Amino acid sequence: MNDVTSELTVSPDATVGMSYDPESSPPEIGPDSVIRSGTVIYDDVVAGESLQTGHNALIRELTTLGANCLIGTNAVVDGRSDLGDGVSLQTGAYVPSETTLGDRVFLGPHATLLNDPYPVRKDADLTGPVVESDASIGANSTVLPGVTVGKGAFVAAGSIVTNDVPERTLAVGNPAEKRPLPDELDGGNNL
Repeated sequence: MNDVTSELTVSPDATVGMSYDPESSPPEIGPDSVIRSGTVIYDDVVAGESLQTGHNALIRELTTLGANCLIGTNAVVDGRSDLGDGVSLQTGAYVPSETTLGDRVFLGPHATLLNDPYPVRKDADLTGPVVESDASIGANSTVLPGVTVGKGAFVAAGSIVTNDVPERTLAVGNPAEKRPLPDELDGGNNL
């Protein structure tokens, strides 16, 4: 049986309010939201109305999510990230800390964004990607630290994005090459 409190539906085996610091505050989750089993939402998360999670989603501390976001099954949003309205993270997507996603951004299954240019080799400032509004990142794609994917851009499945993708551009391959965006991919995401 689910716990329904002020239009918030929380599965009994979900955790809403994982403390990470004695001074942390409970998360703020907007109305009409559904938090499914196995999901963990840390303290100091702020989410707009109609947040939907799949099973076993993880949303870490100091993250903000706009209205109508979907955080899919086994998707991870590490702390200190900002997600706009209508963002859709499909199964297994990974968003590292210090990442910004605009409105109506789509991350396909197992899309991975990175924030550490030298993992476990040397200290570096963590800088996640910026994915601007209406951009789509295809399944199993990887976007490297500090890269900007422009408004309305489209990253094809399996691509490795090593540098910025301009607005309304197709990025495809490993490393991703930029091509004109085909007419059928132009326009905003319908999420």
